[in-house]
Amino acid sequence: MDVRTPPNATMAGNIAARKRKIEGGTKVKTGCKTCRIRKVKCDEDKPFCKKCVNTGRTCDGYQSPFKVFTSQSINNTHAHAHAIKSVVLSNPIQPTAVKTGHIGIHTDLLNRYFSTKTMFDVKLDCTEEARQVLQASLTERFIRHAILSLRALREDLETAGDDPVSLSQPTPSFQYGLQQYSMALGGLASNLSSLRSNGLNSALLCCQIFISIEQVQKNYAAMAQHVIRGLSIMHEYRARPSIAAVNKLVPAHHDRLPLLDVFVIKLFLAPCKFTDRPVTTSINETTSSACPISSRLQPTESPDLRILAPDMRTQLTRIAGSTLAFLDKVLRVDSIGAALQLLSKKMALLNSLESWLRDLENMQSESGSPHPELISISFLRLFHLILKIVLLGALDFSPGIDAALRTENDRLQSLANNLGEKVRTYVTCSGTAGGVSAPQSLSLVAK
Repeated sequence: MDVRTPPNATMAGNIAARKRKIEGGTKVKTGCKTCRIRKVKCDEDKPFCKKCVNTGRTCDGYQSPFKVFTSQSINNTHAHAHAIKSVVLSNPIQPTAVKTGHIGIHTDLLNRYFSTKTMFDVKLDCTEEARQVLQASLTERFIRHAILSLRALREDLETAGDDPVSLSQPTPSFQYGLQQYSMALGGLASNLSSLRSNGLNSALLCCQIFISIEQVQKNYAAMAQHVIRGLSIMHEYRARPSIAAVNKLVPAHHDRLPLLDVFVIKLFLAPCKFTDRPVTTSINETTSSACPISSRLQPTESPDLRILAPDMRTQLTRIAGSTLAFLDKVLRVDSIGAALQLLSKKMALLNSLESWLRDLENMQSESGSPHPELISISFLRLFHLILKIVLLGALDFSPGIDAALRTENDRLQSLANNLGEKVRTYVTCSGTAGGVSAPQSLSLVAK
């Protein structure tokens, strides 16, 4: 007997299937804005998805990676400022809006403000980065706010210092610097609802200034957040060419993006013209630490560690110099053959970093010191981890690289959090003990 499906049943089935498809489409929560509106699966290619490009549509981009990050940074900045000032600002200065155009800072001065190391007559090679920032500030108001914040906070540091006494008496310059910083963060967030080419440039340039601002305040946890976010944007939007599949070279973003990784490496690579010095005082004709914390942070019973530490920095700066040369070659690579050759160079640099870390661990083990490591060594660890993250993301756009980078970013954030606490404790104890000169106190900012 021939049993046929009634026409009404077929029509009902088609309607039900179409309804399920529509309902399934409403669950699209990732991808570009255009695909989300159309309720279709997005391939999430950056900066514009292929589905939009191949169908002749305008890809409206993705949610700004700064949207959540900037609000967190504002909260962290104010919390940190409150902690180090230990006062409530009863008469805050009203935020001052800046007009379009020049703001009275030239390239050499901004280059100097980028790092607190320049307070010790260290030359910083970030003139090109300063030029790019100042050029962008002519049209981007939030970048001008960021520059004014950096100038105010840096000048406050140089004139008022960072000992506990000065930190308990906030100056108008300090208040102005924090308010300009908040306006810069808020302005960037409101202008980056979607990251297009100009938005990417602004985000990365602002990130450079934010890193310098947090360095001035010794807020290394927030500084690491800016480093991590900036490097993530560079990798996600392909600031340099990368190998996405076997024998396939993917070109860099069509607009050349600011190279934040180079900027950060230059900050750490600049010479350090100071050493860790424990604060001691004579009590009953015996020498002991004036601050229990500082004595643990700056052990005097490990002379071998002090002698070897400069060698460890020399080795790491040599690797950093080779990393900068490698990154420049990656930027200029134009064939898959050349890219594959650079991959072997990348692995050699990563191996050098692992070897450096083993040497450091062996050095500390052989010293036999029961005390926590020197602050200067902790800064070297931070530099080492930043170099590793930069190298891991170079040329690599494989499926597993994002998970690897997240793991290393978490380690970097944890290390920066601990380092910030250690530095703040040391500065507080050193100032309480008395007899600490301004250069000794300020030198910790310049690591």
